[in-house]
Amino acid sequence: MKIKEFFKRMLCGAAIGTAMIIPGVSGGTLAVLLNIYDKLINAISDLRKDFLNSFKFLLPIVLGAGLAVVAMYFPLSFALKHAPLATVLFFVGLMLGSMPKLIKDSAKLGFKAFNVASIIIPFIIVIAISVIPAAVPDLGTVDLSSTMNAGSYILLALVGILASCALVIPGVSGSMLLMILGYYQPILDTVSTLTTNFGHSVLVLAVFAVGIIFGFITIAKIIKFLLAKFPRGTMWAIVGFVIGSFPAIFIVFAGEYGYANVTPIEIICGVILAVIGAIGTYLLTLYEEKRNAKSSQKTE
Repeated sequence: MKIKEFFKRMLCGAAIGTAMIIPGVSGGTLAVLLNIYDKLINAISDLRKDFLNSFKFLLPIVLGAGLAVVAMYFPLSFALKHAPLATVLFFVGLMLGSMPKLIKDSAKLGFKAFNVASIIIPFIIVIAISVIPAAVPDLGTVDLSSTMNAGSYILLALVGILASCALVIPGVSGSMLLMILGYYQPILDTVSTLTTNFGHSVLVLAVFAVGIIFGFITIAKIIKFLLAKFPRGTMWAIVGFVIGSFPAIFIVFAGEYGYANVTPIEIICGVILAVIGAIGTYLLTLYEEKRNAKSSQKTE
């Protein structure tokens, strides 16, 4: 692999990694926008069958994502602490800008009456998950300290599997799922304690990573199968997940931060940032489509 290509994939991984730690933003959507989604799914699902080539493709992406998670911790924590709604609205805008392309790609496969269920069921699932913390408050209480028991490590690995959805399924935010389950801030805090409690922090992150890797491989195989056998229904289901994530993130925000302390200035700034984010990702998708069209013409 050329050095230039290696670093290009690292940058893609960094973008995906950043998305994974931002509530409501989907790493899978970023992968689609960066035009590496199909290759990523194939590399993950074929890891055992074609280990060397899959490993070569995934290594820079994983490195980039890992570095981004560490590097973005403090800026993201600062933004969420001082202007949480504005920060969240910006990334909602980023997701909103990718919707036209997602719907357009799904529409190319056609739409039938029963596909309404393909949209509604995932929508309901996302909304239902988002209200779980309010229905079961104790679910959000998570302890990742050095006193955690063996059961907590097993549960952490299972949470990692859920978080892997952020990369494999476009529109599904792993960070939002982590917020819902109460693991978002504890995992970020674990990253920050690498310098003070290195051994335990590495163990916690390693267990979490094992869950993510297992989830990547398992869910990627399922998605690959569904896209091959039921492409139309699967694509419209993805649309349903994305649509559901918009109200869900505001439900999660209400439980995590609340709206009582939100100022009018923050709302105005957040709306402006959302518009900027939406326009930015929309223009990016147009650019990618034009570039792919030119590449296709050259190869013909």
